[in-house]
Amino acid sequence: MKVSNSGPGNLAGAGAASNTTAASGAKEVSKNSRSAAAEALGASVGNSAKVDLSARAQEMKRAKELATPSNGVDDAKVARLQALIDSGQYKVDARAIADKLVDEQMKMNE
Repeated sequence: MKVSNSGPGNLAGAGAASNTTAASGAKEVSKNSRSAAAEALGASVGNSAKVDLSARAQEMKRAKELATPSNGVDDAKVARLQALIDSGQYKVDARAIADKLVDEQMKMNE
């Protein structure tokens, strides 16, 4: 098919524009249909899906959890200390810190 820009009212251009709109509308309908189908499938599968892990897989999961380092942060303790610092009630025992530093240095030199 040959398309030209000549002719009354440039009908070729108008047809192309309406075809583009129709094509994008068809894509939208197709996309919505797929989404609805996926939701329906997910709902029916989600209620009936069951996975059984072998004892070996469960052991591997536990080993991975033990091997993965945790952040080790006690959020409650941090919040309590932050509140004490903010209120000016947190007191630093400089002698205890110095003693601890000296003890650690002595251990490293042994």
